[in-house]
Amino acid sequence: MKIIGSISVCILLISTFVSATPSVSAADPKLTPAERAEAIKMLKQSEKEFLDLVENLSDEQWNFKPAPFKWSVGETAEHIALAEGLLFGLVQQTLASKPNPDWETKTQGKEVVLEKVLAARTGRAQAPGAIQPMNKKMTRAEVMKLFKEGRERSLKFIETTDASFKDHTFDNPFPVFGTLNAYQWFIYIPQHNFRHNKQIAEVKANPKFPKS
Repeated sequence: MKIIGSISVCILLISTFVSATPSVSAADPKLTPAERAEAIKMLKQSEKEFLDLVENLSDEQWNFKPAPFKWSVGETAEHIALAEGLLFGLVQQTLASKPNPDWETKTQGKEVVLEKVLAARTGRAQAPGAIQPMNKKMTRAEVMKLFKEGRERSLKFIETTDASFKDHTFDNPFPVFGTLNAYQWFIYIPQHNFRHNKQIAEVKANPKFPKS
């Protein structure tokens, strides 16, 4: 009887310990308030930086090319505007995909990679044909309209969406980025903007850049 009683006490103690131990739950795939705020901040900062760089340029400055095969300020601006539409579409496509059960492992730390590689303008990459400026030949007014409309749409979306962002993924064609979740694809928009803002600043710093 003593043995049975001891076993019963042990079982009771184990049961109590197990029930008192918090279970390890998966991370929440929805945006945190901090993530939403950071995305909004980056969109607004990259927009302001871009507009400060281009809005007061003359047509000669807008069209100046530092070399025959290098983009002008206008061409770079067109690329930024076109890319925002493409990237926003990729975000929607990613959100429409099935949740990836390995999203935490596949996408961990990619926000830092985007900042260090994309925004910092590390390395070079060939833009897809659909967002190559020479394929569109847009006017300056069309470029600015497209940019402002796209940015307004992006801001409105991230400010109001309740979508589950982080468990939906899509592979980036560049191996350095690999699998990105929908949030990371979204912040690709301002990070890409920051990247090409630097390119515009480089064009403007060229010794041959028109004075007015």
